[in-house]
Amino acid sequence: MERHDYHSATHEYPHPFIHKVKLTRTQRIRGIILGSILFPLRVILAAICFLLMWPIARLRLAGLSEEERSRPVKGWRYWLLNWIVMRLSRGVYFCLGFLWVKVKGRRADLREAPVLVVAPHSGFLDMLVLFGTNLAAVVSRSENRNLPVIGALLEFNQAVLVSRKDPESRKKAIAQVTERLTSDGYWPQMLMFPEGTTTNGSALIKFKPGAFLAGVPVQPVLLHYPNKLDTVRWTYKGTTWVESLWHTTSQFYTNSTIEFLPVYNPSQEEKNDPNLYADNVQKLMAKALGVPATDYVMEGRVPVSKLGGLSVPLESPARETLSLLHRNGLGAHEVKAALDRMIDRCQSGAQGSKASAEELASILGLTDEQTAVTICGLYSKDETVDLRQIYLSVAALSGFVSFKSLLHTAFTLFDREGRGSLSAEELSGLMGALLGIPQRNTADLYTQASSEGQLTEDNLLRVLTTHPTYQRVVNEYMQPEESGSTLANGKAVNNNRDMHNSNRSLHYNKKFE
Repeated sequence: MERHDYHSATHEYPHPFIHKVKLTRTQRIRGIILGSILFPLRVILAAICFLLMWPIARLRLAGLSEEERSRPVKGWRYWLLNWIVMRLSRGVYFCLGFLWVKVKGRRADLREAPVLVVAPHSGFLDMLVLFGTNLAAVVSRSENRNLPVIGALLEFNQAVLVSRKDPESRKKAIAQVTERLTSDGYWPQMLMFPEGTTTNGSALIKFKPGAFLAGVPVQPVLLHYPNKLDTVRWTYKGTTWVESLWHTTSQFYTNSTIEFLPVYNPSQEEKNDPNLYADNVQKLMAKALGVPATDYVMEGRVPVSKLGGLSVPLESPARETLSLLHRNGLGAHEVKAALDRMIDRCQSGAQGSKASAEELASILGLTDEQTAVTICGLYSKDETVDLRQIYLSVAALSGFVSFKSLLHTAFTLFDREGRGSLSAEELSGLMGALLGIPQRNTADLYTQASSEGQLTEDNLLRVLTTHPTYQRVVNEYMQPEESGSTLANGKAVNNNRDMHNSNRSLHYNKKFE
């Protein structure tokens, strides 16, 4: 039976991006003994199957012109090579310990459902779902085309390739997928993982709209791993893919089930709104799985929750920063002094708000520069960090200043020209600093808070403290914890385990004074 035991992202929903295989002492000893024998044997046998597939996969499109390659493969290249590759693919998983793959329900044919949507997405071993779908075409990263064997198999599959870094590539892929799904049977069935990334299966994260843009019927497909020890999953944090492969191959066998649900035919409203279509299919699949349907997404390799267009981090960089400062011996007084030095630097204008890890260590009063490097990494991908982000997000959780005062400081920092109003871009910067991560969609907030094209401080404060959605953002993610403030009794407290308590009672008036 599958079990989920993970740290909560909220009291409502579990954290879907963390998975760590938990072994008892007996399981660990047995894993070492069996793994030392089974792991190398199984990996070698699986590699042999892959090597046999390589030339066969290349043969499928060999000798064809570019025009012929742009059309679906027919004839012996399809039925003969498809049969061989499918058997060899099944052999790979048999070698890895998937001795049986149980199939429940009936797979719809191409004309009933041009696309199959599979969830939850647990890891690279999920590709076993292709056996039950007659090697349906997939969407993959274009970078995978250069990988040995994998690139040949993607070519064999006539997969749609997309580069996540190139917006033009994404547009081209969307057009290509839409063309295939609306080809009235000309192209074969497609298979997509609408979550777009792997999770621990404890909840379904928000579906991406790609599979639903064409407005055609879809067949939901559930992927189960009903095992006492959950070794297959590989997520954002926790067990690595190598450990996942080791633990999986160290078992005598691994159970898996592919479950086909009835075809979902969209309403006209859903056809007109792919996001609504995606959300409704997500809810249906979550209900069938017995897990919650959440609005969590992975954005820029950071797990977030979406609220009113804002991206709220599931793992607050500000809370982690306070925890690091506490572990380095900084109490409430030292943290407050460090924040004062930081805001003085930001407001001086002489050196600017950008700082290196060495400068940050000096501002924070840290003797260990590596801690400053770690803090920089929480906010930035390069060697410098914007001190406004650290100051505003940490000050919001420290309880040293009221939210009204903090917002005034933030507004002043981002209203560099002193106009008394912010542009849409400056608002994105301000909200990104308060929440600790970049904000890419603040258009709705800007509309709500602007009057005659002017976004003033008073209007922004009003919306953030009275609008139900944004009030929730402020009170759940920009305030000290109610149950033991982040800084209490002169000591910083690590509240990572209680990051987002959406059910707690909050005293709005007091906090907004």
